[in-house]
Amino acid sequence: MNRGAVNDLPIVTVSEHAGVRYLHLNTPWVQGAMRLSKPEAIELEYVRRMLASLLWRPSDELGCGQAVQLGLGAAALTRFTHACLGMPTTAVELNPAVIRACRMCFRLPPDGERLTVLCRDAGVWIAQARRRSSIHLLHVDLYDHEAAAPVLDTPSFYASCYEALALGGVMAVNLFGRLSSFERSAQRIAEAFGREQTWRVQPTKEGNTVVIATRGVAVPDRVELKARAHFIQGQWGLPAGQWLQMIRPL
Repeated sequence: MNRGAVNDLPIVTVSEHAGVRYLHLNTPWVQGAMRLSKPEAIELEYVRRMLASLLWRPSDELGCGQAVQLGLGAAALTRFTHACLGMPTTAVELNPAVIRACRMCFRLPPDGERLTVLCRDAGVWIAQARRRSSIHLLHVDLYDHEAAAPVLDTPSFYASCYEALALGGVMAVNLFGRLSSFERSAQRIAEAFGREQTWRVQPTKEGNTVVIATRGVAVPDRVELKARAHFIQGQWGLPAGQWLQMIRPL
């Protein structure tokens, strides 16, 4: 959640079922999740697919550069890039109650040398970050409490994301909603990044489709992609081999 007056922000609630803790924004819609017995694991399938973005980075560079999440959710991606990848990580979240819930209930560590969590509007922040072109791994997951369509979904927003990336940087965006909404959003991303630098991951059964876009990436051949997938799967147990069967040009 990253738009609107602070007084209008939804109430954050937390539930648990079958060993999984869930984050909600005043509705039954799940905004994030963490398995209590494996807090370091990525519980939600669409969040795992957002990490298919790792395939576009050389294996020996996965821990290098800066990672940014726009929209905190239950902090799964923030914990992963910070703790598992060891990347300096910044998360931008408008709702202070989401940040508090992540710190109290979802194992989000306090800010430190490699972690910064900002209570800011993601659109304003990325527009300022575009001047630095310093982000290597950008994850965008910006939905309101109804999860109907992306909250930030304008051509200028995606242009800012493109310009904020370093050369060779990768962005993954979670798109969820009606087919027409997805096609419009995907087209805007392709216009900002170039269609030849934009891909889609097969939708989850819940209807989440991840779009991956890159800035100046030389797409590796199939042999190299398989080697990267093997490395990712071996290091972190992510289903990277399956991702290779799910990715298609936009």
